[in-house]
Amino acid sequence: MQIAANKAVSIDYTLTNDGGEVIDSSAGGAPLVYLHGAGNIIPGLERSLEGKQAGDELDVAIEPEDAYGEYSPELVATLNRSMFEGVDELEVGMQFHASGPDGGMQIVTVRDIDGDDVTVDGNHPLAGQRLNFKVKVVNVRDASSEEVAHGHVHGEGGHQH
Repeated sequence: MQIAANKAVSIDYTLTNDGGEVIDSSAGGAPLVYLHGAGNIIPGLERSLEGKQAGDELDVAIEPEDAYGEYSPELVATLNRSMFEGVDELEVGMQFHASGPDGGMQIVTVRDIDGDDVTVDGNHPLAGQRLNFKVKVVNVRDASSEEVAHGHVHGEGGHQH
């Protein structure tokens, strides 16, 4: 069975940056399972997997515009520590939900703390990077009508959210 819209797809993968550093991998764990065509994975990888079937292997480089986008300096801001009301210990690396430029919610990461100045970054950690995937297609099956309606694959035993 070929990978196409509304197929439940299982893949083993290793993600590296251009320096060869492993960023993420399913090695030693369960395969990644996603609903093809539902935007569950980055667009460039989804397009690369279209038409593949169980047993196929591929190496693919995904440019930023087909992954997490270009790095946007406009998404970096310096805020006063008072904006983090109720947070006793503010540390670099902490993440918070914040209102984005479009009014929607986005995750921001604390990048720097200098006295009362807190620099936050709303870019995805992988924004601006080419992503290199080594992928093996493990399984392809028809998604259930419930999975298609919900826009994602359900685990063993059905609905789990």
